[in-house]
Amino acid sequence: MIKTNKKNDIIWFFLLLILALFLWLFNLGTLPLRDWDEGYYATVAQDMFQSGNWLYLTYADQPFLLKPPLIIWLINISYNLGGINEFTTRFPCALLTAFGVPLLYLLGKNLFSKQQPAIFSSLVYLTLLPIVRHGRLAMIDGIINTFLIFSILSLVKSKKQPLWSIGFGLGLGLIALSKGILALALGGILGIYILWDREQKTIATFLIKITQIIGLQWIFDERFKQIFILSKKEQKSLIKNQTLWFGLCLGFLPVIIWYYLQINYYGEQFIHVHFLQQNFDRLSTAVEGNSGLPWYYILELIKYSLPWLLFLPSGLFLAWKKRQKSWGKLVLTGFFLFLGIITIMGTKLPWYIMPIYPFFALAVGYYLSYLYELKKYYYQPLLFSFFGLSIMSVVGGIYLWKETQDILLTIMACILFITFLLTSQKLKRNSPNFIHILIIGLYSSLALFITSNSWVWELNEAFEVKPIANLIKENTPTETIIYTSFEYSRPSLDFYSNRQILAEDNTTLQQLASTSSYLLLDEQTFDNLKLTNVKILGEVNGFLLISTNNQQSK
Repeated sequence: MIKTNKKNDIIWFFLLLILALFLWLFNLGTLPLRDWDEGYYATVAQDMFQSGNWLYLTYADQPFLLKPPLIIWLINISYNLGGINEFTTRFPCALLTAFGVPLLYLLGKNLFSKQQPAIFSSLVYLTLLPIVRHGRLAMIDGIINTFLIFSILSLVKSKKQPLWSIGFGLGLGLIALSKGILALALGGILGIYILWDREQKTIATFLIKITQIIGLQWIFDERFKQIFILSKKEQKSLIKNQTLWFGLCLGFLPVIIWYYLQINYYGEQFIHVHFLQQNFDRLSTAVEGNSGLPWYYILELIKYSLPWLLFLPSGLFLAWKKRQKSWGKLVLTGFFLFLGIITIMGTKLPWYIMPIYPFFALAVGYYLSYLYELKKYYYQPLLFSFFGLSIMSVVGGIYLWKETQDILLTIMACILFITFLLTSQKLKRNSPNFIHILIIGLYSSLALFITSNSWVWELNEAFEVKPIANLIKENTPTETIIYTSFEYSRPSLDFYSNRQILAEDNTTLQQLASTSSYLLLDEQTFDNLKLTNVKILGEVNGFLLISTNNQQSK
């Protein structure tokens, strides 16, 4: 029997991995890199590829102090294996994010001790739009989720196999090497889960220690202490878990070494930029204007996690009812504590919510399993909700066709309409097969979505960079700074041109025109500046590349 279960787990692991790899790797390199994260990481990895300097990150030959190096190392390895292009830039993050799906299945199997809720949880995670889309981009957030799932899986399995404690520390170390202090937040959340998941004695001991520190030890009498607090032997077993501490030391050793080398090399500059500006400032202020109301992330959940969001409240309610179980404690701790942390942060960005989705998927997956075995009628609000979603799919399909003329998106909308309509019918008939229809329909629609040219929709927010990058590469020397009239600097343009293009106002551009400079100007700015003695090197998509008179003489 045990061998059969293990065999089934292996089959499901690789089946889920294959399904995930298709969604995350297919059509991965056909669209250009988008600005900010992708452009930054690609440019830094390109610098590393060209210089061979793995230790000190640079952006256009200037120190890059914003992020730890793991994602850059992975992209650089990909460049060395397959050259510099869009696919190799996105491949490491997409591959690692895809592994999060089968790992979540293993986590669910160990938490629930049943296969069905584990399968549903992993399929929910597989078909969440934010996980698929952000996981396909060259961004840290998808791989953070995979490392988080691995850490929790190691923690859960360590109850029966102590050596798995090492994996807990390794997972947190990889998070720290990817996104710095996020490892402290996630590690703290998992630490609270560890305390809660122990016997009630653990919580009592923790409370008594706190009251002793603040001088309120009289709250608990001696009888309470004798009954509820851990014995010295039990306390030592918690504190002296050598395997756990060894894993933490092993996982954080590379992190500590890298940070020591950076501080030793850059000094106070690194501390100010990396720790203060990039990390702690985001907790209290809206960095670069990325602010939002307290319910910002609630709206993000509503916008991008439908239709699974419809099952979340009941899933969380079940977790509360099963809070004596390990999985209930994990879901409640992870979901609500992380949501609270990102809510009070000053800086708000859509991808900051990503670590909540493993807990989201576990709650929804367990509730779907509960519905699958339910003998009563399904709740009427679910039926009406899916009927409403089918109507919204029709409206959305018409809008997408008018805006994009993309036939694949129109077909995707049709599939969603059929999926939601059939789901509502199955719910009306009290058939548990609505779950199968919903999963197949969502997976099919996501497959069409990634096949279309719209899955990186941010590319439509500004001009196409590749033609202008080619113009710059053909007409300017390497290691040249170009100044542009565009309203902001674009990291993707820096990457494709292999030069740094800085955005400046008209006054600065007028001054630069009298020096040895290359300028990238839109037509209106060129006319307004009334420049003389300049040479137009080329024109693409409404932008002119010019060199000043002094530049020509060189």
